[in-house]
Amino acid sequence: KHQTGDDDRWLFLPALDLVRRIAASDKRTSFAGSDFFYEDVSGRSIDADEHELVGTTEHYYVLRNRPKDAGTVEFSYYDMHIHKGTFLPIQAEYFDRNGAKYRVYKTLAVDTIQGRPTVTRASMSDLKKGGTTTVSYRDVAYDVGLPEEIFTERFLRQAPAGLLR
Repeated sequence: KHQTGDDDRWLFLPALDLVRRIAASDKRTSFAGSDFFYEDVSGRSIDADEHELVGTTEHYYVLRNRPKDAGTVEFSYYDMHIHKGTFLPIQAEYFDRNGAKYRVYKTLAVDTIQGRPTVTRASMSDLKKGGTTTVSYRDVAYDVGLPEEIFTERFLRQAPAGLLR
């Protein structure tokens, strides 16, 4: 992530021995053939949207997010439900330029790992195509002591043996 400019995005598929740089223009395209976009996986910059609190419920803040540069995305806005206790996004509904809902993200499981609430299962549904992709995260660990200098293409291609399990 970079505070300004495009992020450096890389895809590493060890089973295929594939390392690929993801172009900035690919943010809003399918991630590895799934219903998630690359941007869904790596995160959307908070500065890319205007945010408005449009409601609250017993458990959630409901935010409406409108892109500052509408020409770079296919949605006109998305509503996000943020859990009041954990501040995790629990659901996001994306609306097209006609106001029709066409994508829905849902957090399906949250576990506390090392004292941190962590999304461990989530789904994305494409309402126009009728597909849903579910992802599960396992073996999550925080503060494992990885040195910053290993986050390079070279180390993606040949990870240091001492850091592998």
